[in-house]
Amino acid sequence: MNLKEIASNVRVNIINQTADANSGHPGGSLSGVEILTLLQFEVMNIPSYDDPDRDRFVLSKGHASPLLYGVLEQKGVLTKEDLKSFRRINSKLQGHPDMNKVTGVDMSTGSLGLGVCSAVGMALAGKLDKKDYRVYTLLGDGEIQEGTVWEAFMSAAHYCLDNLCVIIDNNNLQIDGEINKVMSPYPIKEKLEAFGFNALEVDGHDFASLREAFDNAKQTKGRPTAIIAKTTKGKGVSFMENNASWHGTAPNAEQREAAIKEITEAVK
Repeated sequence: MNLKEIASNVRVNIINQTADANSGHPGGSLSGVEILTLLQFEVMNIPSYDDPDRDRFVLSKGHASPLLYGVLEQKGVLTKEDLKSFRRINSKLQGHPDMNKVTGVDMSTGSLGLGVCSAVGMALAGKLDKKDYRVYTLLGDGEIQEGTVWEAFMSAAHYCLDNLCVIIDNNNLQIDGEINKVMSPYPIKEKLEAFGFNALEVDGHDFASLREAFDNAKQTKGRPTAIIAKTTKGKGVSFMENNASWHGTAPNAEQREAAIKEITEAVK
């Protein structure tokens, strides 16, 4: 399969998980599909998920767990049957990912602003241990309203963590509406540059643009890289796109069918 087909399958997985559970966060999961698909299938060095020298990924926006689980199913780590247990009592696929229960989850996350802190710690540990692994972390743009995020950014630049790549899923929507109206973090790129980052803006749904940005990050020395990925919340499902109400609303049976039809027909 090519990356577009994989991304389509991941989107179907996201819709099915949230519909089966009648719970979860489809909007922000759908917006990050191309980012995580490219990372896991091409960019990251993961000989196996228990290799101590593998690249690490931290889903700082932990509520987008259907995205991570959906990708791990495509990687063969999880099964379709596993996905059906999403958010069920005693399931290993909790609403926020648990590193102690799911292979491929490098950090348990959920409290916004803390995943990126863990990623900075992992990157710093890699430097101190003289390891070559890289650390990638995906944040929501609403998440960067958290003060701990900027403390982490300041630390990353201070310690020259060029093995760290921060990706911001900039879909401009959070649960309460547009981020610029709730608590604006703009201009994001300029602020990151002021904090000492190599900051890039890209189309977060274009594999070629993302690939170029990740290559740039690998080549940048002496400072961390932040990729501000311009995305669409609910991407791939027309009635979910750019609609904040789909931040944490699960599709019903009729909406599930319509969403999957639209997603699958888009790659034919």
